[in-house]
Amino acid sequence: MNSYNIPRNVKGEGRILFVFSTKALIYTSVGMLIGTLFYFIFSALEMAMLGFLFILAFGGIGFVVATFKVPDTTAFEFTKKTGGENIDDVIKRYVKFKMQKGKIYIFDKDRTQEKYETKEEGGK
Repeated sequence: MNSYNIPRNVKGEGRILFVFSTKALIYTSVGMLIGTLFYFIFSALEMAMLGFLFILAFGGIGFVVATFKVPDTTAFEFTKKTGGENIDDVIKRYVKFKMQKGKIYIFDKDRTQEKYETKEEGGK
């Protein structure tokens, strides 16, 4: 019996330390950088331990956003529409939607071709 490789979607997923993909490492680093700002604020107030917890929390949030997908369930309207997509892709689309003030532009290829289609008649 032969063994076959099952194709997977590994687009740009080089693993670092087995847990972190490149994207996850970047998102975790940015989250920890944001948490570090809180660490400096709380360490000035002599609550450095609380600041350290903020570093861990924001790093964890960054890791989750980069790594996990939206669950595909029918329990909520949100998960019906975005189920199975990466969380960061959903956030990016939401921010883009809000930046365009709630407008969505759809390119309809069939309609455009009908509109600009020219018909040429036979030669002379």
